[in-house]
Amino acid sequence: MDKRTLIAVILSLIVLLGWSYLFKQKQVPMEPMPEQQAAAPLKTAPPARTGTVKPVMQIPGAYPSAAMAEANDVVVETDLYKAVFSTGGAIVKYWELKTYKDKDKMPVVLLAEPGPAPALGIIFEGPDRNLPQEWVYTVNTKKLTLSGRGSSKGELIFTYSSQGISIIKKFVFHNNDYKIDFSLEAVNTPSFMLSLGTDFGIFDKEGGSRSHSGPVILVDTDKTEFTEKSENKYLTGNIRWIAQEDQYFTAAIIPLDPIEGASVWKEKDAPEIALNLAPQKYDFTFYVGPKEYDRLKALNAGLEYIVDFGWFSIVAMPLFWTLKFFYKYMGNYGWAIIFLTILVRVPFIPILHKSQQSMKKMQKIQPLMAELKEKYKNDSVKMQKEMMQLYKKHKVNPVGGCLPMFLQVPVFIALYNVLLKAIELRGAPFVLWITDLASKDPYYVLPVIMGITMVIQQKMTPTAMDPKQAKMMMLMPIVFTFMFLQFAAGLVLYWLVNNILGIIQQYYANKKAA
Repeated sequence: MDKRTLIAVILSLIVLLGWSYLFKQKQVPMEPMPEQQAAAPLKTAPPARTGTVKPVMQIPGAYPSAAMAEANDVVVETDLYKAVFSTGGAIVKYWELKTYKDKDKMPVVLLAEPGPAPALGIIFEGPDRNLPQEWVYTVNTKKLTLSGRGSSKGELIFTYSSQGISIIKKFVFHNNDYKIDFSLEAVNTPSFMLSLGTDFGIFDKEGGSRSHSGPVILVDTDKTEFTEKSENKYLTGNIRWIAQEDQYFTAAIIPLDPIEGASVWKEKDAPEIALNLAPQKYDFTFYVGPKEYDRLKALNAGLEYIVDFGWFSIVAMPLFWTLKFFYKYMGNYGWAIIFLTILVRVPFIPILHKSQQSMKKMQKIQPLMAELKEKYKNDSVKMQKEMMQLYKKHKVNPVGGCLPMFLQVPVFIALYNVLLKAIELRGAPFVLWITDLASKDPYYVLPVIMGITMVIQQKMTPTAMDPKQAKMMMLMPIVFTFMFLQFAAGLVLYWLVNNILGIIQQYYANKKAA
């Protein structure tokens, strides 16, 4: 039974610390495309059709040639972001968030490499796919500035018209909001795709993260994530939104009209996503900004589901709301984590108390267990039977010591995902040297103190293990300490406070037993 207990503890540790590495966010398996759709990335499927879409008008001859005029930049600035568009294709060239900083203390830049499939670029099927990015649009203004001291809303209108083809892209920007109202009207064009760009985000440039980075789509109620390993894919159904995401930020196109088709393919080994459209007028919401749950929910489009707290979201969401509730009154997420840890610990106090009692009883009957093992060492069946009689006689639950750990696994994983993925903690300071609870402790003070508390807790906890097993378990604080060196300071703070509360409870349990 001691060996089984040891194995159970080790497995629990593997689950606790290896979850984010072994079980990433659930991704829907990619189905191979039909043969006729897989020949080229841009021939993945026919254009989307809705009840009001007319058959595509085919234009004889070549597309209009590229205009002779040179493309110019158009700058839009609000209190929250700076965006640079190009009249060449009416695409997004650059998108900077003013209120968020990267690792170099510079503003976060999310869209900066247009490439062959730029954000909000139109892509035609066939060999002339890049022509629309060469067409130079006229624009109503070359610079648009919104601020708290001036206008709160402004328009940007791009227009292209040549040889019967007409394309109009209209944007309405709002100060102090990351949401942009976007409409697209295409007349006499072939079927086309509206791209969301490639190479989104900052975390692939900062050394990577354990969160998904790349395209993601919500079709009806099914969310699908894609990576550079995903195959070309055409999705049909009620396309609620398409997005590019990294750990904390997203760019999304939300259709306000029924759209039934979207394509995903690789562009220079980077996954690309786009809506499949036919020539008509469409209205969208375009969002480029932080993955703030409340802000995304306010869009009333289901975009808040892009904030994914993993398999235990049912546990994570209440923890997230409680954390924000404490922060509202304390103004510091470090203290909010401490109070949340105390609150989470309360329901486990009776269970932990029973566990401590069970472990104390196991320790007392250890000599009797050793005698049975020696007496029936050649008859394992008889030994197990006598062991069960011994447990029954002394009212001992042999797995009682492991039960609390298993019960706390969902809570730990849920809180781990909250602290890892909630942008509210990004750059949130605690005290002194802890200036970012979402990053590791720069001086490793919290992980070392946490390791010390684990040693103290183990010394105080009764055990029925033999000396060799006990020595092996003493390696766990060292293993934990090294693994937690790279964990977010907020998560280490949670574990440290939880250990301190465990030491206090163990002290009173030992005192009462004595």
